[in-house]
Amino acid sequence: MPQSTIRFGGAIADGDTLTARLKARVALLGLFVGSMWAVFLLSAVMPFLNLNRHGVVPRSLGGLQGILFSPWLHASLGHIAANTGGLLVLGWLCLWPRVSNFWEATVGGMLGAGLCAWLFGASNSIHIGASGLVFGYAGYLVARGYYTRKFVPILVAFLVVGTFGGSMLFGVLPIYPGLSWQSHIGGLIGGVLAARMGSASRSRAV
Repeated sequence: MPQSTIRFGGAIADGDTLTARLKARVALLGLFVGSMWAVFLLSAVMPFLNLNRHGVVPRSLGGLQGILFSPWLHASLGHIAANTGGLLVLGWLCLWPRVSNFWEATVGGMLGAGLCAWLFGASNSIHIGASGLVFGYAGYLVARGYYTRKFVPILVAFLVVGTFGGSMLFGVLPIYPGLSWQSHIGGLIGGVLAARMGSASRSRAV
């Protein structure tokens, strides 16, 4: 009996190949988000390490390290728990059709969130947390629908706006004390730019 095939991501893949892709993506996303929880637990068990000092410190040369480290640093259990859902859902959507899409969105979101917080954040503040990266994933997915003009990315874009649009809107407004709206705006912009550059590079490669 011939093995069934599935068209996915513009290519024909048999059932075994699709299963392998699913497992690889689950492992990647699990390790990525799991590493954030590992750092949080380490910080909770060993508070004397004061890991959160490695966040983004606006307009401080040393504070630039936070662009890389801040997504792995969280102030509380509620803080990291609130970000985990968005990371898992939006991160999973970014993993398709190519894993490279996920890394594009991740780099764009981290750079955008970190730089915007560093440039425009309040003096003597420290910006930590993965929420800027979550906004980066959202911006990437919405922009990818616009730039590719393909049915599935457009559908995903509408689902993202419908599900996360409200929290995204309030997340970029400076109305909540202690909320890094600068990193949210920066992450959103970074995700959009990453989608734009990725779409342009793939168009040139065709």
